[in-house]
Amino acid sequence: MNLKALLLCSDDKIVRVLRRTLGDLDIEVEHCTNSEAALRRLTRNRFEAIIVDCAGPGAADVLRGARTAPCNKRAVAVAILDPDTGLRSAFDIGAHFILYKPVSAERSKSSFRAARALMKRERRRNSRVPVRLPLEMASAESGARFKVNTTDVGEGGLAISLPRRSKPHGRWNLSFTLPGSATRLEVAAEFAWEGSGTQVGLRFLDQSPEVARQLREWIGRSAPEAEKDDPPVSCQLTDLSLGGCYLEITSPFPVSTRVTLSMRAAGVELRSEGVVRVMHPDKGMGVEFAQTTAEHRSLLERFLRRLGESPDTLPELMVEPEGLESETAQNSRTASESGHTEDPLLDLFRNHAGIAADSFVEMLRKQRGLSTAAS
Repeated sequence: MNLKALLLCSDDKIVRVLRRTLGDLDIEVEHCTNSEAALRRLTRNRFEAIIVDCAGPGAADVLRGARTAPCNKRAVAVAILDPDTGLRSAFDIGAHFILYKPVSAERSKSSFRAARALMKRERRRNSRVPVRLPLEMASAESGARFKVNTTDVGEGGLAISLPRRSKPHGRWNLSFTLPGSATRLEVAAEFAWEGSGTQVGLRFLDQSPEVARQLREWIGRSAPEAEKDDPPVSCQLTDLSLGGCYLEITSPFPVSTRVTLSMRAAGVELRSEGVVRVMHPDKGMGVEFAQTTAEHRSLLERFLRRLGESPDTLPELMVEPEGLESETAQNSRTASESGHTEDPLLDLFRNHAGIAADSFVEMLRKQRGLSTAAS
């Protein structure tokens, strides 16, 4: 099944370029010339991407409407901007990717390759595998406990059948074991929807990288008809600390994208999960590592030492998206990020993410110089 994109644009030349580009990437296009028609389609159909020419009337309403439409709230949003329009205005109304005019086939294909990889991951994340599993759930508020059965499981949540007398709500701690696995998974969740009868849906919260990996791999094995992810993208590592890294990449992923990084240098290999905290279109992105275990820190320290011992070694780095961070996780992170950290690179991500790309890169260079002098 092809990915689907809704395109709001009245410029015939841009529409022709994007139809050709998206067709080459196996992305089906539904075209609207006015915002009223686009908003109607958002409420009736599911799209993996919403593409909006921000020069047209009602563009902001369509991007905001995508965030409130239940079936499209996690669609990848692409804003088409005039060259003199500020980035911040587009990001503030919900855009994930920016495409500047004039829109060329080469530039749009580069941007949409990154967008397509994220679109596929988000669609896979929302898919469900029908399966009946025993599940233990405990209320984080009252301590009440249930033993129920699942009706389906996905990367982002699961559905269960509750006793008819039960109408639970709030945050719950779930415990279950996937078929073919001996590892019991523990994850927090909240109630997301009510179906007919006794069926309800739970949305996972604050998944650990290990839980996310096991769910992703199990669903990949259990739903063989699911389309394959796009291959990882090569990029260049310019800055690395124990808390994160900055990568040069022509088509960076948007802020709040969860990514997996594979790094290799001088015989040392490292695989790490992270979240994009800073994104500069056509230039690069800053990633904060999500893993905080002693083992991961030890591997990072070894990797950093090896780079210091071999300054002429160019690390090999590959990145692939795992999906967009949930709003709950974003809000929780924002609330806990006040003040400075002991990691200068993370300080840049958290306190200077909104400055112009050239100014940010200059701050990176200065920080690099201070680090070299200190060592």
